[in-house]
Amino acid sequence: MTETTPRRYILTLTCPDRTGIVAAVGSFIASHGGLISQAAQHGDALHNRFYMRVEIQADTLPFYLDEFRDRFAPLAKQFEMEWGISDSSVKKRMVVLVSKLDHCLNDLLHRWRNKDLHCEIPCVISNHNELRSFVEWHGIPYFHVPVTPETKEQAYAEVERLFREFSGDFMVLARYMQVLSDAMTERLRNRIINIHHSFLPAFVGGKPYHQAFERGVKMTGATSHYVTAELDAGPIIEQGVINIDHGNSIEEMVRLGKDIEKSVLSRSVRHHLEDRILVHRNKTVVFK
Repeated sequence: MTETTPRRYILTLTCPDRTGIVAAVGSFIASHGGLISQAAQHGDALHNRFYMRVEIQADTLPFYLDEFRDRFAPLAKQFEMEWGISDSSVKKRMVVLVSKLDHCLNDLLHRWRNKDLHCEIPCVISNHNELRSFVEWHGIPYFHVPVTPETKEQAYAEVERLFREFSGDFMVLARYMQVLSDAMTERLRNRIINIHHSFLPAFVGGKPYHQAFERGVKMTGATSHYVTAELDAGPIIEQGVINIDHGNSIEEMVRLGKDIEKSVLSRSVRHHLEDRILVHRNKTVVFK
């Protein structure tokens, strides 16, 4: 979204597939004078599941989101929809978690500063202090929350407290090298984005580039996914790839991988900001 993009309402839904869903949604919007500027849909025949994303020009409707929700609710119930609607003019608030590696954080802040990412960054939280001056130079509050095996429970309670105090909408782990608590990931289901520095589901856990090197892979890459209680097993949002060969050292693989990590994470964040990701169980549909 740019400063000149018209304000839009973005409707997303998923439900059991059946005849008439598109017609019913389109008729509902048209009956209130709404103009659809963009629409995308997908039918999953294997699981009998339907997914849809619709952009509506906001100034063509005679009411705001609360009334839209009230009026649309009976139709959603009829089709057993899981659904939501958002206002493109309202910036989502992205809380970033980071450890010591700064390449993903730097890329996100660069894109945010240049308005390439339409969001607010109310704070950055880290288990180390190394990046404080860099973050505060951007005018963003920085919080150091140390994590040790003995203090994990208290640390993650503080992370979640800060997230809620700063009215975070979602969280991004920009190479945050800690495993979040199961309770927090459940409470923030599909609201925490992680970048894994290799392909998933292969090479889970720590040092994935080292794992890939030992297996002699010919391609490596990065995977962005929503965080779940099961380590590196949440719904996958984006992946990127780079070719390698037997001549690449682990250090070269790490260096090459950083570029892929940045691009994969930023694309995932943009998809989330623009409500392009629909999740059902452990699978995503991403309308690009």
